[in-house]
Amino acid sequence: MTIENDVRQRFFIQDSPVRGDVVRLSRSYATIIAQKPYPEAIKRLLGEMLTAASLLIGTLKIDGHLSIQLQSSDSDSLLNWAMAECDQSGIIRALASWKAETDEQIQAWNDMTSANQAFAELGAPGQGVLFINIQPEGSEPYQGIVERSHDNLADCLAHYQKQSAQIPTLINLASDGLQAGGILVQLLPRRDEEEQAHVDTDLWPRLSLLTRTIKPEELTTLPATELLYRLYNEEEVVLPDAVALAFGCTCSREKCETAILQIGQQEALDIVAEQEGSFEMDCGFCGEVYAFNEDDVAAIFAD
Repeated sequence: MTIENDVRQRFFIQDSPVRGDVVRLSRSYATIIAQKPYPEAIKRLLGEMLTAASLLIGTLKIDGHLSIQLQSSDSDSLLNWAMAECDQSGIIRALASWKAETDEQIQAWNDMTSANQAFAELGAPGQGVLFINIQPEGSEPYQGIVERSHDNLADCLAHYQKQSAQIPTLINLASDGLQAGGILVQLLPRRDEEEQAHVDTDLWPRLSLLTRTIKPEELTTLPATELLYRLYNEEEVVLPDAVALAFGCTCSREKCETAILQIGQQEALDIVAEQEGSFEMDCGFCGEVYAFNEDDVAAIFAD
């Protein structure tokens, strides 16, 4: 993994209330979408969701993780649900469920080529459900419901940031099925009247116009530093150290054992019998398989 290809790069405009982040995903994204035979449109949607989760957690001062979840409210939708997660250290993962049981459904997916087409499977604007889940370490989780205000993920999330946090936000996302990238720019509140007096009032409109000129292929192929130079070379941009992003999974045998405890010993033994001596629990995120036989079940309930 190179820092240029799997990275979150924070930036500031010197002596202004503007901050932002650029995210580029390559190998980490490729590892995630290789776990399942995703249709092309879902690959691209997951790329945008991973990028968005990586951007949004950069706006929070927490130790923990943030996930974005999409849930269809229409039983006829081809997309059941999708989720993407990033933690503060830069570990990302994602998963989606979709319908492809009939020739008609398979052909419908084959006809889709963009993330927005997969996003549209949630239904028309106002339908489907979008969540942002924030889980700080050692604190109560928070869930925000994102209004389905637009026909693409980026604009829905930008609208949510403006409405919930009262912070003007620009978000651009892109994914070509091989790489993904995005940028988030925010105008933070002025701290006092003195700071307000020194703010360039033309800065935010100027940056907004520049940010909207970004092409999708620039977001998915350019290193973060080059992208920022192309956009804002007439501004004094400050670049702190970048954060490396990588695929990672939190599954474990212990978590599987906890799930078995929840279903009960007899039901677990019945599953062992039905599966002719053992059963497997596999992780959808990373493909790891955990096998349990009768002795394993007995040991779990012996404690």
